[in-house]
Formats: sequence, structure tokens, C-alpha cells
Amino acid sequence: MIKNLVRGATALCLALSPLTLPTAATAAPTAPAAAQVLNLADAVDLVPIADESRTGYTRDKFKHWNTGLDPADGCNTRAEVLLAEAVESPAVAAGCKLSGGAWLSYYDAQEVTDPAKLDIDHMVPLAEAWDSGASAWDAKRREAYANDQDAAASLVAVTARTNRQKADQDPATWMPPAPDAQCRYIGEWTATKLRWGLTVDQAEADALKVYAEACETTVVHYTPAA
Repeated sequence: MIKNLVRGATALCLALSPLTLPTAATAAPTAPAAAQVLNLADAVDLVPIADESRTGYTRDKFKHWNTGLDPADGCNTRAEVLLAEAVESPAVAAGCKLSGGAWLSYYDAQEVTDPAKLDIDHMVPLAEAWDSGASAWDAKRREAYANDQDAAASLVAVTARTNRQKADQDPATWMPPAPDAQCRYIGEWTATKLRWGLTVDQAEADALKVYAEACETTVVHYTPAA
């Protein structure tokens, strides 16, 4: 996390009265987080290893879907992701009801033309996020995580079948069935863990290292979440 910088504001009086000492400090605006670009192996090495615990987890502790990036558009986060990821734009009716359009589910390389057959997958599932550090967050941060559209990797439109096969598994036990998707997936998984300051368990870390060796040209892009 980026720490707030504090800049002292010093008042200097040049009148006949005694020198006035500063009595308050003014906080400078928080600098935006810097985007990071790393090769996959180096990115994997940055993710801390820790034991996981699911104690206390329930899905409703991550409020979603909320009103999305634009509360005025009438679309929730799910619909906004579908609109952003469409390869052919759907029609949008009242209440942000989508019809038509086309999407490519990269997990299984399937083209989908019915938005009802797509799920919006959390790249790092909510339960896995809880296990890996989100249990210590407040409700506002968990909601921000569950609706994160500020990073392209965080939420992805995929076939309902693959999303449900994946469930809450990490790369030690599940990978996308399309072979060409796997290096991208590992890169986006790692980027999401780094973006949100999440940890990995030992089995997950071992799996990531194996895939990083096979995906040596994969580059990880991430910006730490505020």
C-alpha cells in the first residue's frame, strides 16, 4: 500500500511580533499508484507465501454486483463487463437488458452469442481471496475487490460451464481447458494477487513457478489497488 505523504506547512511571520511556530500539518494528495510491468517469473516471486484459512467466509461478505463504474447508465458491474468485453456489441434495452452481441470465452476458446450463457468470473475467486488476505479487509474494500473494473484482469466474461468448473480453485488444482489460455491465465492470476496484496499457499506457489518456467515470455502488468 502506498503511504500518505505529509508535508509540513510552516508559517513565518516577519512582523515585530515573535516568530510564529507551525501548529498544523497539511496532508499532500495521495500519489497515484505506479503501474508495474514484470516478467512472470519475477512477478510470481513477489507474491508472499502464507497458510490459508477459510474461517468465517461467506460469499455475501463481498457485495456484488453493485452499480458499476457509471451509476447513471442503469447497468450493474456484470452488465458493464459484458459490454466492455463484447467482440460484437449487444443491443441494450431498458433496465440494461442485453441481447445479441458476441463474446470470446478465452478459458475454453468458445464464442458465445447469448449473454445469459456467460458468467463474470473473479480471476481470483472470492473464497480464495478471503483465504489469502481479504478476511482482514473491511466491507468497503471487499466490495471494491468484487466489482473491480479498474484492472482488465480482475473480472472476465467466460462460459458458465468453465466458471463453475473452476469454482474457488487456484492454479494448483484447476487451469483453463484451452492450452493457449494457460500462460495468459497465470499472468492474470498473479497480477490480481499482486494488485490486491494477496498471498499464495505453498502448493499454489509451486504451481505458479512451474507455469512461469513454461511461460517465460509472459509479461505481468498490474497497478496496486488503492
